[in-house]
Amino acid sequence: MPSSPATHLIPLALAERLLHKADVPAAWSVTAAQFQSLVERSAAQRFSGVSPDARTVETFATSLHVRDLALATACAAGNSAAWDFFVNQYRQEMVRAARAIAGDAAGRELADSMYADLYGGMRGTQSGERKSPFEYFLGRSKLSTWLHAVLSRKHVDEIRRTRKLYSLDEPHAGDAGDSRARIELPSEPTGAHAGHEPDRDRYLALLQSVIAGVLAALPGRDRLRLAYYYVDELTLAQIGKIQGEHEATVSRKIERTRREIRDQVDFVLRAEKNLDEAQRSLCYEYARDEWPFDLTGVLAGKAP
Repeated sequence: MPSSPATHLIPLALAERLLHKADVPAAWSVTAAQFQSLVERSAAQRFSGVSPDARTVETFATSLHVRDLALATACAAGNSAAWDFFVNQYRQEMVRAARAIAGDAAGRELADSMYADLYGGMRGTQSGERKSPFEYFLGRSKLSTWLHAVLSRKHVDEIRRTRKLYSLDEPHAGDAGDSRARIELPSEPTGAHAGHEPDRDRYLALLQSVIAGVLAALPGRDRLRLAYYYVDELTLAQIGKIQGEHEATVSRKIERTRREIRDQVDFVLRAEKNLDEAQRSLCYEYARDEWPFDLTGVLAGKAP
């Protein structure tokens, strides 16, 4: 029985339009067929197990960071012009991110190791020896965010490999309901899971849940100030009149509440969710770029 022709979630014409819209340099030599293949992988992962209509798929495709995706595609293919652009745009950013994750000295080593992985992967792709880590970037976040996330994973993997400290996979004795299994970082080195999007979704869902809980536990007047400011979009002066406070006092208290929220969220992620520094950094990095949390939805039911 003859096999049916393969169907594509992403039509070639859509890939061509996306490349044109992103104004991808000709020197990167990204063909529409190459780009179609990578967007296809991203869409297949996003819509795994479902059958979206054409409009839904197109909406998803146009939401991708297309120029970053084209750059990763070109680098994965071993294009020297794309690699030079990547080095100029992202090399120092990688060093800064790695230092934020691991400290100055260890951070430099982490960035160098990541750089070697990317460059070696590019060279390996050219010779047919191995797959480039760039091929695991699927464009659902900015390339800079993906790099920071991969650096965080790589740092955790190195800690596991060399120090054999507390296992991120083992819950405390008696904690049968421990949630770490759902937010576990992969133990493999950077590469096979470097662009594993379900990790991003789990971290965002965890962070969203924690922030919602912290907001719900705020004292009534603090919660009310935030609601007036973020939901009703009142000015500081207007909020002050309603609450019988000076404008400067309102500003100071909102800023204090924001700091307390951040500190409490970090505490819950660390002490209750058992995330280490690199994992918490990963949560914040994913949230920085692609954040589904609706602050107004939580604050709309104002405290009395």
